[in-house]
Amino acid sequence: MKFYMTPGSCSTGIHILLEELELVFEVYLVNLMKGDHLRPENLAVNPKATIPTLVRNDGSALTEFQAIAWWLARSYPKAKLLPSEAEGEVRVIETLDYVVGTIHGQGYTRIFTTENYSPNPLEHEAIQARGREIVSKGFAVMNEVLANKEYVVGSFSIADAALFYVEFWADKIKLELPPNCLAHYQRMLQRRAVRQVLMEEGYRV
Repeated sequence: MKFYMTPGSCSTGIHILLEELELVFEVYLVNLMKGDHLRPENLAVNPKATIPTLVRNDGSALTEFQAIAWWLARSYPKAKLLPSEAEGEVRVIETLDYVVGTIHGQGYTRIFTTENYSPNPLEHEAIQARGREIVSKGFAVMNEVLANKEYVVGSFSIADAALFYVEFWADKIKLELPPNCLAHYQRMLQRRAVRQVLMEEGYRV
């Protein structure tokens, strides 16, 4: 398989899942700052110009974090990255959508890609502040989800890989995590696959 990723981005979560599964894959680095995602060769693989992208063994490409994570879990069921019962699976999907769609998609985008919300620099501080509010509220919600649990649904699942990358971003921008999220983040940092991925992506563990 071929994995198109950017170190330290949301693709880090998928990278963790690939390592958890001990799969063989080729890595293709996409430098978003340099506009690699807009190059014709990358658009041919993923016309959305987004990451992550996973090109499977049959040559077909999967995009979107939730879709890739779910496919990995269903394709390799022995790893138990999804609960076997419907209630557990739907809670995982619920968390994936909230983390990727709200905490990342509505919150962090305002912090990291502020200019997409307004070309006026005078408005950027307020946009970033709103982004931090959304992210903080999101972590407050997830803090309750994690109450009395080591992982989102009790045992490690694809939802934890998603939650980890937004916790990782919080750490990097010095945004305080609530207690249960902080404990989850620290627990994730002890996993072999997470430590391996962070080292491969150039971060000190």
